[in-house]
Amino acid sequence: EFTAKTPKDSPCIPPSANAHQLFRGFSFVAITSDDESQAMQTVGVHSIVQQLHRNSIQFTDGYEVKEDIGVGSYSVCKRCIHKATNMEFAVKIIDKSKRDPTEEIEILLRYGQHPNIITLKDVYDDGKYVYVVTELMKGGELLDKILRQKFFSEREASAVLFTITKTVEYLHAQGVVHRDLKPSNILYVDESGNPESIRICDFGFAKQLRAENGLLMTPCYTANFVAPEVLKRQGYDAACDIWSLGVLLYTMLTGYTPFANGPDDTPEEILARIGSGKFSLSGGYWNSVSDTAKDLVSKMLHVDPHQRLTAALVLRHPWIVHWDQLPQYQLNRQDAPHLVKGAMAATYSALNRNQSPVLEPVGRSTLAQRRGIKKITSTAL
Repeated sequence: EFTAKTPKDSPCIPPSANAHQLFRGFSFVAITSDDESQAMQTVGVHSIVQQLHRNSIQFTDGYEVKEDIGVGSYSVCKRCIHKATNMEFAVKIIDKSKRDPTEEIEILLRYGQHPNIITLKDVYDDGKYVYVVTELMKGGELLDKILRQKFFSEREASAVLFTITKTVEYLHAQGVVHRDLKPSNILYVDESGNPESIRICDFGFAKQLRAENGLLMTPCYTANFVAPEVLKRQGYDAACDIWSLGVLLYTMLTGYTPFANGPDDTPEEILARIGSGKFSLSGGYWNSVSDTAKDLVSKMLHVDPHQRLTAALVLRHPWIVHWDQLPQYQLNRQDAPHLVKGAMAATYSALNRNQSPVLEPVGRSTLAQRRGIKKITSTAL
């Protein structure tokens, strides 16, 4: 009865108990493009650092650390300056006792050359912390910048969503799911605001599709090597990525979020709204939005992940394909960026919170009671 239920966690739990363990063999997934045939060995952070730095050097030998950019539960991100070139970068300093960053680093090594994925520059490991050096996002958060724009049209929104979804489609085709595509992880690399400068960042919750023996797989090679439940989990994770993009699109079009009214909404209230699958697409700010945009939003936010559009189908939707026919007039949106930021943070905080289960005697469980009843019935017969 429990396995038939649709999971509701995002970022979601690993597909198996040993999902965090790495197979120390070889991967045949292309590193940066389909044309590259060179295999990359799946190794731990220490081995990656050894490959990047033949000599044992420390992060502070090459970089000068500056102010904080962001703080997470297991890491802190700071601006830093490369001493030799005086160039600015960002460094994510990860506490190894709280999280193994190997998966995140491997994904950035393989796919960071994509124009809309944050580029990995360097990795250091001092035993306690891992230092992940990337390009610096000087343009700030995408949603924050868009909400503060005085003029923003559906045509511009379509161009933004196309760029992000095209990148997500690329990742999904490689067997990679991001699992944490909240707006704060989608940023501009510069101040231009052009779609080309968008970067998907923070792959801390991302997962690569692996066969039972640990080998990395792409979806086209999964049939005989990946357990069905792992494929099902991967499909659910991909649907979660699309749901997050649906939340982003909804907010870009109206200036408010679909499931939270503000930062003071409780997790219970937010989760109840998400679980019901009900959100408004009429009246108020929606009066200035086209029907094709509303249709796409509804299909990206469908409560059933199996009926939600895939990234490929989003890219084939008329609102994306016929972008040049979309309205160019200014969208009538709620002008309260601070409220939106708080509501968005509350939404993802509610989704990501980990509730400890209440442990009770086995005999009290529904399954045990049902089996007990069946046992009594069969004995009586």
